[in-house]
Amino acid sequence: MGCKRKLEGYVYSDWAGCEDNMKSTTSYVFSFGFGAFSWISKKQDVVAQSTAEAKYVASSAATNQAIWLRKMLVDLGFNQDEACVLKIDNMSAIAIAQNPTQHGRTKHIKVKYHVIRNFIKEKEISS
Repeated sequence: MGCKRKLEGYVYSDWAGCEDNMKSTTSYVFSFGFGAFSWISKKQDVVAQSTAEAKYVASSAATNQAIWLRKMLVDLGFNQDEACVLKIDNMSAIAIAQNPTQHGRTKHIKVKYHVIRNFIKEKEISS
């Protein structure tokens, strides 16, 4: 049985999980083939004002990691032509990433977290 090596990411975030400062936690894991090889669980730098924002911030961090991993895998001879799929468990965060014009209430989200939009447009990431 052959293994199709494909980079995939799974993103999770709690919302205001830290009772001391109400910050959320970003968590993601990446698999390549059958094994997980890159993961993180880290408190976010900002206080998210909604579940969607917490998930979106986590998705942004995972996007940056996915792009770095894609470049590293190319250097190792594993070029993946199709987009890296990020599994995000929040429909609102996915909608914000895929269609920025429909989300006037997201202006408060820092520009640095909108990096996922550019990579979706360039077909480096899909959600």
